[in-house]
Amino acid sequence: MRFTKMEGLGNDYVYVDGARETVRDPSRLAVLFSDRHLGVGADGLILILPSAKADARMEMYNADGSRAEMCGNGIRCVAKYVYDRGIARKENLRIETDAGVKDLRVFTSSGRVTRVRVDMGRPELERGKIPMKGPKGRVVGEPLAVLDRTFRVTVVNMGNPHCVTFVEDVDAFDVAKYGPAVERHPSFPQRVNAGFAQVADRTHLRLRVWERGSGETLACGTGACAACAAAVLADLVERSVTVHLRGGNLEVEWSEADDSVAMTGSVREVFTGDWPAPE
Repeated sequence: MRFTKMEGLGNDYVYVDGARETVRDPSRLAVLFSDRHLGVGADGLILILPSAKADARMEMYNADGSRAEMCGNGIRCVAKYVYDRGIARKENLRIETDAGVKDLRVFTSSGRVTRVRVDMGRPELERGKIPMKGPKGRVVGEPLAVLDRTFRVTVVNMGNPHCVTFVEDVDAFDVAKYGPAVERHPSFPQRVNAGFAQVADRTHLRLRVWERGSGETLACGTGACAACAAAVLADLVERSVTVHLRGGNLEVEWSEADDSVAMTGSVREVFTGDWPAPE
């Protein structure tokens, strides 16, 4: 099976062209591919498939084999794959996901995509749409008991669910301890991505994310968008911010005009290889 490894700010996935390859059990394949010792090493698997209503369809599986609705870094890499390989060689692309069709714009150098801007759509703020247990309404700065601490959390769905907590020093924060506890907190029936953000100033955020089904990653595009929305709701930042993640920076803007969030960042192809047929 032919595959390509790509990354957006170190958030790496294995990509398979579903129009050319047959993938019978993508959940199991995601686990095998993602193993960083016995496999390729990745945060998950993304299938690139034909679409009846867009230029391509993206189907995503986390490192533990669970299905995910959307990935901001992943969809930027899909755009690069689609453009660079001539599946749809145009500046403005539409990619179908489990969270709907997303509009993207590619930026090229020497005929290859280097950066991609994604219209991530409107952030969903209603508790039931996250989903999160509890009364109707938005969850902004609500207390959440996690292990030995109580966090003030804001929950946002950016195509997938995020729980954002603001901390004083994100580099020193114990993400490995609290991340999985937030991810599997009883309040979230479908689990949740746990974001821990630090406000540097009115136009800069620092962020680490424990991703549902994959653990802490070097970057999370939907997480960066959720953190921006949460910080704007708390009047901590302006609507246009640079989000600094361990793998690099993302430019995020929450438009006041149409309420949509746009995210721009770099993409890179790492290598292409052949996965052996199962024994």
